Amino acid sequence: MKKLATLITAALLLATPAYAIVGGGTPQTDGAARAVVTIVGSRGNFCTGSLIAPKLVLTVAHCVQPGADYKIVDRGVDGQPQLLNVRTVAIHPNFNMQAMQAHRATADVALLQLEIPLKGKSTVPVGAPTIPIQAGSSFVVAGIGVTVRGDGKSGGVTRVAGLVATGQPGTLQIRLVDPVTNGVRDGIGACTGDSGGPVFEDRPNGPVLVGVISWSTGPNGAAGCGGLTGVTPLTLYRDWILRTARGWGATL
Repeated sequence: MKKLATLITAALLLATPAYAIVGGGTPQTDGAARAVVTIVGSRGNFCTGSLIAPKLVLTVAHCVQPGADYKIVDRGVDGQPQLLNVRTVAIHPNFNMQAMQAHRATADVALLQLEIPLKGKSTVPVGAPTIPIQAGSSFVVAGIGVTVRGDGKSGGVTRVAGLVATGQPGTLQIRLVDPVTNGVRDGIGACTGDSGGPVFEDRPNGPVLVGVISWSTGPNGAAGCGGLTGVTPLTLYRDWILRTARGWGATL
């Protein structure tokens, strides 16, 4: 009963009109943003996921760890939040929590199988970033996280932002920054609740989901948000996603 009450409280908080992505990401409800979903856990956490099949959500492993129950928040045509059951959670076997917490590369990828198809949403294709990834390469991130760090009520509405790769991006990890602030002062970036959010690369036929948001920092690597957005690219994990989906009877 306590777990259920926590879930309902979290869902109602997320129902409050708000924003996501700190620093002024753009609200969006159409296109690829229609695939973005909210994941709530019985421990009070909330994360972002992407619908990649009618009953399949892609997110990050650190958001859906064992020992808790997880549900998807869906808003029907009347806008009221409903909690949808998650049947199965699959976490990539090579995920290491300590590595993720230290902002090191790891298999921070997970899949959620829903009990029933999620209607009224779009699915997005899963791919991998164009190799080699260059510093300055453009990506679009989306999430339902907070716009004010520490204020859970400031999250809940999908926002998107265009960021660019910095440092030495590769197949294990990509670090993104606001192209205006370059990570040295407060800018646009992921924050609490955006973990698991999709990272898109534009292709001729439309955006392709090529990574997931794993962590964030404040400017100059400080704690917080608005500096770096750490991304786990799907280059090494797309095959695992496809195999797991097929094992659950889903076609991507």
